[in-house]
Amino acid sequence: MNCEAIPKGEGVLLRQATDRFIVAYGRRPEVAAAAPGRVNLIGEHVDYCEGFVLPVAIPFLTVVVGSYNNTDVCRVITVLASGEELEASFPATIKAELRPGQPEWANYIKGVIANFPIKVNGFDIVVVSDVPMGSGVSSSAAIEVAVFTLLEGLTGRTVSLVEKAKLCQKAEHDFPGMPCGIMDQYIVTMGKKDHALLIDCKSLEAKQVPIKMENICILVINSNVKHRLTGSEYPQRRAQCQEAACQLGLTSLRAANMQDLDRLRDLGCNELVLRRARHVIGEIQRTVEAASKLTEKNYKTVGELFYQSHDSLSKLMEVSCVELDQIVNILRDAPGVYGARMTGGGFGGCAVALVQKSELDALKQRILSQYKGKPVFFVCVPSEGARLLKLNH
Repeated sequence: MNCEAIPKGEGVLLRQATDRFIVAYGRRPEVAAAAPGRVNLIGEHVDYCEGFVLPVAIPFLTVVVGSYNNTDVCRVITVLASGEELEASFPATIKAELRPGQPEWANYIKGVIANFPIKVNGFDIVVVSDVPMGSGVSSSAAIEVAVFTLLEGLTGRTVSLVEKAKLCQKAEHDFPGMPCGIMDQYIVTMGKKDHALLIDCKSLEAKQVPIKMENICILVINSNVKHRLTGSEYPQRRAQCQEAACQLGLTSLRAANMQDLDRLRDLGCNELVLRRARHVIGEIQRTVEAASKLTEKNYKTVGELFYQSHDSLSKLMEVSCVELDQIVNILRDAPGVYGARMTGGGFGGCAVALVQKSELDALKQRILSQYKGKPVFFVCVPSEGARLLKLNH
């Protein structure tokens, strides 16, 4: 098993998608678009509580090519990283006819079409991606935003970046049925090279945070424990956070502070709900501090905040797992590691670490020798967000 995933690059993915399109449909595509995956540096399970999050776009991409087909049907071919191909077709002209259904993966595309601001005529598309699926790096937002961007190119109708993110979020709510926060679609839409994005999930304002990558890098470790967040775990935690806010008379936990935990206890709040609230309040504070310390290049403090975040997610939010806890513990006190934590929704997926480049190889070997599973590494640099691509005709 290859223990490191290397991004194929925009050019390779675009050629692959274009070649497959020509073979499948007998003509060249008219429009191409790309959207990246993302990794969240800190700020987990707070986006749906109107908190702050600090993600970066990563160099793994979903590329979509397509053109109109002069019918009322959308035809989609998806090429997975393994080489396996999936196909689906569904009506396009009448939005009312679009319904979630089988195959499940096509619901992400249907949701985008249903939420696009104008009627979409029938089209043919090919989707090619090297964004790792089921790893907590938001392969779902990548395909949603890539398809939306492609439709902008096809139709000539564009929206603001914030509106695009909100419509793609709604697409994921409506069709796959995943009640995600705004973070994934936002960073995939607005990522910038060599920057993290501090997102205020209440106001939807965002601030680009420069990350100087000369001597450090972002190491993402895929635990290879797969998860599905359309089960009960994620909605349950979201509901528990909302319950805490309601008991405090707040619209969300964004306005809560640590003193409010005593109020919740006095109100007879469920202990599980209390733990969730404690995580959210602390995580929002940690995220704002981490953004500030990154700007100052104070990586030691950023790393300490990573560890605090992980421990909170594991013990208070209870969204970690044995494998992620093991990876983080392997990296604790290891030479060259500033900090590490689980990232993403949890229940498997990835850990993220801020490390010194000079120790990168040694750290990989340390994990390979001590981790009980079969990890896959990707070394990430903050990358550009969604964009239209130029096709060579």
